[in-house]
Amino acid sequence: MKNLLPLLLILLIAFQVKGQNSKSINLDQLTEDHWQQGLKLLQEIVAIPNDAMIPSHIEPNIQWTESQFEKRGWKSQRLSTGGVPLLLVEKNLTNTENTVLFYFHMDGQAVDRSKWNQSNPYQAVLKEQNSDGNWDSIPLSRLEDQFNPDWRFFARSSSDDKGPVAMFLTGWDAISKAGLNPDYNIKIIFDFEEEQGSPKLPAAVIEHQSKLSADLMLIMDGPRHISNEPTLTYGARGISEMTLTTYGPRVPQHSGHYGNYAPNPALMLSQLLSSMKDESGRVTISGFYDGINLTESEMEILRSVPDDEATIMQKIGIARTDQVGQTYQESIQYPSLNIRGMSSGWVGSEARTIVPSTAIAEIDMRLVPESDPVRLFKLIENHIKGQGFYLIDREPTEEERQTHPKILSMKKSISYQAFRTPMDSEVGAWLRKAMRRAFEKDPVQIRISGGSIPISPFVDALGIPAVTIPTVNADNNQHSPNENIRLGNYKEGIKTIISVLTEPLD
Repeated sequence: MKNLLPLLLILLIAFQVKGQNSKSINLDQLTEDHWQQGLKLLQEIVAIPNDAMIPSHIEPNIQWTESQFEKRGWKSQRLSTGGVPLLLVEKNLTNTENTVLFYFHMDGQAVDRSKWNQSNPYQAVLKEQNSDGNWDSIPLSRLEDQFNPDWRFFARSSSDDKGPVAMFLTGWDAISKAGLNPDYNIKIIFDFEEEQGSPKLPAAVIEHQSKLSADLMLIMDGPRHISNEPTLTYGARGISEMTLTTYGPRVPQHSGHYGNYAPNPALMLSQLLSSMKDESGRVTISGFYDGINLTESEMEILRSVPDDEATIMQKIGIARTDQVGQTYQESIQYPSLNIRGMSSGWVGSEARTIVPSTAIAEIDMRLVPESDPVRLFKLIENHIKGQGFYLIDREPTEEERQTHPKILSMKKSISYQAFRTPMDSEVGAWLRKAMRRAFEKDPVQIRISGGSIPISPFVDALGIPAVTIPTVNADNNQHSPNENIRLGNYKEGIKTIISVLTEPLD
């Protein structure tokens, strides 16, 4: 016992020093010293085109990521998926027991250059808002001696998700130059098919499970709460898809000759879709919301989010909301059934007087942990049959056309499930401590986000908790023309990263 006392004393001193070091780190100064270099990194990273639907765009993004981490002393390896690989980079540190797995994606949505207010969506342009609410380009040279947190860089993937990648690299450079290290090992998985729904990711996570092993997972994707306050999100809805096709005449028919005679597939499909929801927006399919029973404590968590319902409605231009929940936060605790697009015949200048041959509806379902998509698909199929449709998963045969008055083809897929980590988990407490050190206040805490990210495969296969640390401004136009990132968010994002990297995990 006597020989153990010196060792115990050393460990106690080390623990105390570690705690003092994290508190004594000047997060503001580290951020100030490096954020402008981080802006150069942001401009560099978005300059690499990354349309998820163009295969030739992806390899240069993989190579750039490999190069950036390897020159910082990290190891990297490509993980096979049977298609576009995942990229795993890792940094093993001495005297550490825990491993944190980060997730980023590097692919982006497609670009319609005609809708962008700049010549090249892949070249970051600095802009400020004028008195009319429009955004004017300003010279980069103004950043040399000025900073306005409301200035923005406009470029594809500036927020989703290359901005956070550049924040992480900048934060890492800041602590490295200061001689600091996390007290945990780091693995980062880079996804290059996220905007396609990461179709090969679930199987790849299982295949490479041992390489991905970690104690917890942090996701750097998505926007902060609409208030733009520092935010933590403890889950995300999953997503599945359906394509529904109804059939009329074999080919479009003259509406004068065959109107009132040939059944119209657009009308059939409209009537079917209308039968799936009531006027308040609630799904009427029996059992669709089963299993979701929010307790009073859970409702209190939802009420604690500082949403301004009137502002949300004004922002998106609506006079009423669907009544799945009484508030925005409550509404996203349930699975959704959304018609994301419809097509039949022709419209506008191409409109013609015909009875169309087919009508198509594209539908997505956002999933919550309590909703099994296989069960939901079965409920929907039973509902469709109950509406008198002969249900198939392909084009109908000639015999089927002559036999069944109402035919519907249904094709379906599941991209990934939902996940949710308890707010009172150890990882939640650790992150709240880091955020309080950075911003001197508690973050906004979101039980589950409305959007979807492919994290459940990691949570399920690795058996670890996961939390999202969103950093970008909510009005960033992600997936749309004129995507942007607010400079104040970029700077605070770097500060957030530094606080997490320097917060003791043990």
